[in-house]
Amino acid sequence: MLCLGIESTAHTYGIGIVDNTGRILANEKAAYTTDKGGIHPSKAKEHHLTAAPGILKQALRKANISLDNVNLIAFSQSPGLAPCLVVGKDNAVALAKKLLIPIVGVNHCIAHLEIGRLLTRTKDPVLLYASGANTQVIAYQGRKYRIFGETLDQGVGNALDAFARYMGLGFPGGPKLQELAKQAKQYIELPYAVKGMDVSFTGILTSLKDKYDSGKYSREDLAYSAQETIFAMLVEVSERAIAHCQKRELLLGGGVACNTRLQEMCRIMCSERGAKCYAPEHQFLVDNGAMIAWSGLLMYKAGVRDDASIVDIRPAVRTDDVEVVWR
Repeated sequence: MLCLGIESTAHTYGIGIVDNTGRILANEKAAYTTDKGGIHPSKAKEHHLTAAPGILKQALRKANISLDNVNLIAFSQSPGLAPCLVVGKDNAVALAKKLLIPIVGVNHCIAHLEIGRLLTRTKDPVLLYASGANTQVIAYQGRKYRIFGETLDQGVGNALDAFARYMGLGFPGGPKLQELAKQAKQYIELPYAVKGMDVSFTGILTSLKDKYDSGKYSREDLAYSAQETIFAMLVEVSERAIAHCQKRELLLGGGVACNTRLQEMCRIMCSERGAKCYAPEHQFLVDNGAMIAWSGLLMYKAGVRDDASIVDIRPAVRTDDVEVVWR
């Protein structure tokens, strides 16, 4: 059985093709970027509309199949930017109706966890999900993926991107901050905002902007200090979740998890408490269609179905709103 998954929650339009054994046949994508400013939902939608036909052709070519070989369509249904989600949903519905095959709407956050579990062979991990719009510490308990900690304001990636934009680095800014951080000479103290199991980035961002405006600190030192402080916060709440849930595995997911310094800090923490840290390769950490396809297969095999004539996007659905019937 082959599933074609469409990802379109934010800046990435991706199509993945996966079979029911977890073999990934294709994982093609195109990302919306800017030289200045952040993501504009309407422009991201235009990007997706333009990119979609080419990405579909690339995915089919990479998988060496035709559309007629596809047995199931999955799409990112929640959460995300509504204009972007609509593109994926509309394309998924059109394909399902054309091919007369089933369709399944997938929760984007859960898809990050499921593709990580597939590729790393973790059994029952805590997931540190760190992306642009989302920052959550998740673990499976009682037929749901429970959120044990999360951001109280903005996602970690959005916070890092906002500071990068403030310095004129464009979008996405996280990778550019990582490169700047490698050239730093000193750590600059910043607000450390952990509140129980939750984190907050607004105060750190304000402090970074003020320090940058003062002209007293280099961009390199500020980038390094931002990473060290923010990542330490994420590692702290992840460790607390591991202890509380009595788990022995930490799985990283989301685009910010591509940062090698965050991975290093997580590995150190896990090593010190006798746990193991896992991170799939870069293309499966960032938003991608393969994770949607694999999650769609898991859901379909567990009996989940959507009706192509009425299925819609659900931009505000949370991770722990979804009943995990496939586990």
